[in-house]
Amino acid sequence: MDGVKAIVFDTFGTVVDWRSSLIADFSTWGAARFPAADWPGLVDAWREAYKPSMDEVRRKVRPWTNLDDLQRDSLRPLAPRFGLAGLTPGEAEYMIRGWHRLDPWPDAVAGLTRLRTKYIIGPLSNGNVALLVNMARRAGLPWDMVFATELFRHYKPDPETYLGAAGLLGLAPGEVMMAAAHNNDLHAARACGLRTCFFARPTEYGPLQSRDFAADSDWDVVAADIGDVATRMGV
Repeated sequence: MDGVKAIVFDTFGTVVDWRSSLIADFSTWGAARFPAADWPGLVDAWREAYKPSMDEVRRKVRPWTNLDDLQRDSLRPLAPRFGLAGLTPGEAEYMIRGWHRLDPWPDAVAGLTRLRTKYIIGPLSNGNVALLVNMARRAGLPWDMVFATELFRHYKPDPETYLGAAGLLGLAPGEVMMAAAHNNDLHAARACGLRTCFFARPTEYGPLQSRDFAADSDWDVVAADIGDVATRMGV
């Protein structure tokens, strides 16, 4: 690990708790307006639409579209199914911006702050620049740089994202470590020559969690959480 100079992090589910954050936010905000809404059902279905919408861009079925716009398109057909009939454009925008307001996991800020004393750190996320900047400012995430895949006009797991982050830093792929709670992200990063770090978030998907309870390969670092990553990386 002596050659690692930067650590880039998957963000949704790895650094921030998207599911609990959105359910709590929308339940409070929409209690009076949508008393019959199924907020957990909506949030889970909305997240389920996340990968297929990005894959349409990756396959060039649709032109480059940033994540906020993909989320907007996904929300439209879901809203009436989960008790949000009559959702106005302004209300939809509040919900889309909910992805900018996600809370960090309890270990995230302190662990990242430790890592930043020795390594360059930043998110390598499918979120767009505005989303990641707004999230970082609200949650206190101490990034050095925001590696939004929007910068490369490719979504993970396209190699342009992993190699693009290393390139922007002027580093070789092997000098960059990808940290994620998702094994598939790490498989793609390792194929590009990055070092890899896994820690589980076993409650990310709530009762629907079916994967990523443990490392499925011999990643360079396997840790308990971001604080443990810092310990294992000598900080």
